[in-house]
Amino acid sequence: MVYVWLFVLLIASAGVHSAQTPHGDPSKFPFAEKATYRIEWRLMTAGSAVLQLSPGENQPGEKQGWHLQLDLKSAGLVDRMYQVSDTYKLFVNERLCGIHSELAGHEGKKRFSTRMDFDNARHKLVYTEADLVKNTTKKNEIDISSCTYDVMGALSMLRVMKPEPGNTLTLSLTNGKKLVQAKVDAQTRETIRVNDKNYSTIRYEAFVFNNVVYRRKGRLLMWITDDAERIPVQFRLQMGFPVGTITLELQKHERL
Repeated sequence: MVYVWLFVLLIASAGVHSAQTPHGDPSKFPFAEKATYRIEWRLMTAGSAVLQLSPGENQPGEKQGWHLQLDLKSAGLVDRMYQVSDTYKLFVNERLCGIHSELAGHEGKKRFSTRMDFDNARHKLVYTEADLVKNTTKKNEIDISSCTYDVMGALSMLRVMKPEPGNTLTLSLTNGKKLVQAKVDAQTRETIRVNDKNYSTIRYEAFVFNNVVYRRKGRLLMWITDDAERIPVQFRLQMGFPVGTITLELQKHERL
């Protein structure tokens, strides 16, 4: 289903640099924020995505962490055909390394939940998936590094690092089922117009399709502002039939 791919592939991962803390330069990411995106599919509004970042609870022996939340909702014709309401919550430490995540999914007749628990000391991750209709649960454990990113923490890390055009990052990425080494290309600087506003951006391509994380063929492109805030203003997921192209365009960005 379109929204499943949109959710899990929203972002790609990045390297091992330390992120700024909430007490760093207030003009630089990360900071508390809320970003709202319009989802376009086949030239119509298919839904909305709201991404929010806020300071999280301190972990024992660590500095201030972060809490990220992504809410996906269908709209219009898509909502009438296949209603979607997904909420994903992620808790990370001050370096944006995963601590745990929770997904509550409602897609058509499906009701499900997933959870990732990162044991960074043991270099293990436990992935739990529950079908709330069939009342079944599956668990899987994989090896991870001492600091592993999920997809949303990875986007935040990419914003912190700001690789310049012409550079390629080798990265460690997990979807809970496996850990892979992928790459992100910083391709070029572009000025794009989104929601009647011009943005100076750097375009990135994350290589997660074609048997890297996902078997299906496709491309994931991201446009992030070329400034201290590093705001993702557009995502484009290009896939073959029947999915086609899905675009997320920034509608509103708020500092909290």
